Amino acid sequence: MPDWREIVSKGLSGLKLGAGEKEEVHAELAAHLEESYEVFCKEGLPEKEAVHRTFEQVADWQDLRREIFIAKRSGHPMQKRVQQLWTPGFLTMALSMIFLVTLQGLGFQARVVSWNGPRTTLLNLPWLLSLPFFGALGAYLSSRAGGSRRTVLLASTFPALALTGAFLSMFPIGFAMERIIGRRVGFSIVATTLLRDGIGWLLVPGAALLAGGVLVNLLFSGRTSSQSTAVG
Repeated sequence: MPDWREIVSKGLSGLKLGAGEKEEVHAELAAHLEESYEVFCKEGLPEKEAVHRTFEQVADWQDLRREIFIAKRSGHPMQKRVQQLWTPGFLTMALSMIFLVTLQGLGFQARVVSWNGPRTTLLNLPWLLSLPFFGALGAYLSSRAGGSRRTVLLASTFPALALTGAFLSMFPIGFAMERIIGRRVGFSIVATTLLRDGIGWLLVPGAALLAGGVLVNLLFSGRTSSQSTAVG
């Protein structure tokens, strides 16, 4: 019996989908072709004729690739966005924050690091060393859900991006609260302090998260390329 999985992988080798989506499509189409082949065989057709009838269902692989790509990209965009970005991103942020709080509870506090003369910043080295693993986890989950390279990297750096957005949102929130309650609040002062120390809270953590995301992206890209080369 023909290896339908290998045939499908070769026929759809140019399909521009994420690794997870492509794997799902290959498995479903291979199962369909195998089922059709077995039906033709049970009807008494010779093996060669059964294979020929089965191949007639996918006579034009190029058209099939285009139809699958359009169907995948046009269906349920919000659900895909949740699976590819929001779920991996929020999970990465939650785990990294929980680990930071755990480290602080164990006595691993941030250290003051001097750089460029009198300028200093706070760095929690054990936490920073863990961030590439959390970034890799977010990137892996996004890639498995079929996320594009850009989405995968966004999911891996989501905690740093979310913190930046939260700090920036303190300015309009503080301004609005001051207008409502008629007195000064400290939101803008806190946000200014945190952004001024952005190297320790945003840039370095973001770079550590991104390192994990880039590594996973390279691994998945390399695996997909090697599979396509082997099939071809």
